[in-house]
Amino acid sequence: MAAEFHLHQRLEADTISLGRSGLCDIRLMNDRTWPWVLLVPRRPDIREIYQLSVADQQQLLAESSFLGEGMMAAFSGDKLNVAALGNMVPQLHLHHIVRQQGDTGWPGPVWGVQPPVPYTDEEVEKCRTRMAPVLARLKAS
Repeated sequence: MAAEFHLHQRLEADTISLGRSGLCDIRLMNDRTWPWVLLVPRRPDIREIYQLSVADQQQLLAESSFLGEGMMAAFSGDKLNVAALGNMVPQLHLHHIVRQQGDTGWPGPVWGVQPPVPYTDEEVEKCRTRMAPVLARLKAS
């Protein structure tokens, strides 16, 4: 029997679901400091991109590229940071963070700059609305 996909408990606790794409769970980091979305491939026991099938690797790249382009347009970013660190959470997940010159922590990385500032329910809905076109296309992939 094949293993089932389960979202890591830390990702579940620190993020908000924005839905699913063809391959991934789409998760909003619960920190309103930066527009920050994660793609988590729905494959069990995967820690690294190279562990995905070639088809899944290609799908992940396509979804990541589309998400990044859509986020940059929606949030008028100066730079998009994409990372797959996995030091704290071993489950494969890709961070997509829109950065603007002069934001908190610029030009350094966002990790450890400050404690997370959680979204209100209203702010989550505003974020969903801003990202509606990219989310709709990702969900259709």
